[in-house]
Amino acid sequence: MKGKSRSRPVHLPAKAALNNQRANPSPPTTTQKKVAPPPATKRPVKRKKPPGLVVYALRLLIFGMGTWVLAGTLLSALNPATRMNQQAKEKSARPIAKAEPIVALPPAIKLNQEIIPLKTAVQQLGAKNKGLTPGAFFIDLDTHNYLDWNGSLPFAAASTIKVPVLVAFFQDVDAGKIRLDEKLTLQKKLIGSGSGGMQYQPLGTKFTALNTATQMIVISDNTATNMLIDRMGGIAKLNERFQSWGLVSTKINNPLPDLTGTNITTPKDMGELMSLVDRGELMSLRSRDRLLEIMRRTKTRTLLPPGLGEGAIIAHKTGDIGSMVGDVGLVDMPNGKRYIAVAMVKRPHNDSRAQELIRQISRTTYQHFTKPPALQVTPSPTPFIITSPQAVEEGQSPR
Repeated sequence: MKGKSRSRPVHLPAKAALNNQRANPSPPTTTQKKVAPPPATKRPVKRKKPPGLVVYALRLLIFGMGTWVLAGTLLSALNPATRMNQQAKEKSARPIAKAEPIVALPPAIKLNQEIIPLKTAVQQLGAKNKGLTPGAFFIDLDTHNYLDWNGSLPFAAASTIKVPVLVAFFQDVDAGKIRLDEKLTLQKKLIGSGSGGMQYQPLGTKFTALNTATQMIVISDNTATNMLIDRMGGIAKLNERFQSWGLVSTKINNPLPDLTGTNITTPKDMGELMSLVDRGELMSLRSRDRLLEIMRRTKTRTLLPPGLGEGAIIAHKTGDIGSMVGDVGLVDMPNGKRYIAVAMVKRPHNDSRAQELIRQISRTTYQHFTKPPALQVTPSPTPFIITSPQAVEEGQSPR
């Protein structure tokens, strides 16, 4: 009808309708149900009880003790005496790694007077042999009178070096480091040419330690010597032991046979070593007697022995290479006297005069010791007297 107004639907643009919908969301439908979260369980709150008097007392006690300990530690650290004591304790408690035991030097023999008449006699023998350099060291073990002629001069040791090796061997026997019946195996690296027959045995052949030591001395077996050196720890270890005995100049530098003479010693070193053996300073008396018994069986008897009288007994070891010959021994005379005899001679290659000179020195010394004791006393020095030039020119001796 014309007189009544009719409402018309308002058509909103699509964007406005979307904004209207966001602003006025429609209520949820009946199919969507909201799940309420489970009610939170309330735990009863425990109230801390105030600490009692006992707890406070304990805390105070612990605090006080800690304070006293801290203060005591601080005062102790600041005290010099305490620090020194602590350092001493720490030092003593430290382990000494690979420390070698300190070995006291054996007492050296106390020598008395040099035997001047004997020294003069042997020097005269040397003067007759130009080109030879002799060295001798003899000790009368009854009086401790001695002869020292170039005794501290180094010589090639040759096979005389086997004497200190034998001494070291019996030391180790006494210490339980080596058994006499222990088996030593022949190895290629230990074979030495020259003296001895062990070098010709098959590799792997076994010898008892006592037999090896015996062959080293009796027939001067070089292979046996190298086997013993190896068994006792090697060259360096043995040199340290020689030094500990007071042998200041005796040293092994190469295995045997050492034909070039690099192994060295002195007549005095060897003489002092034999004096230590005689007194039993380096080994037990049983081992000393066994050592001397082996040395009395030495086959080569061309140096010191020919100069001895009938009935004399010598325990000795010789050495012989192109540049040197020598003999080291301990002589027992029929009259009961015992003396140490060491004679060495440097020489032109294989000069046979050196052997003869040692025989002469041995004979002269033995004859001196056969004299009655009253005749062996070293005379007092002749007082110095000024003479006139005329007397000197005429060859007159002072009176």
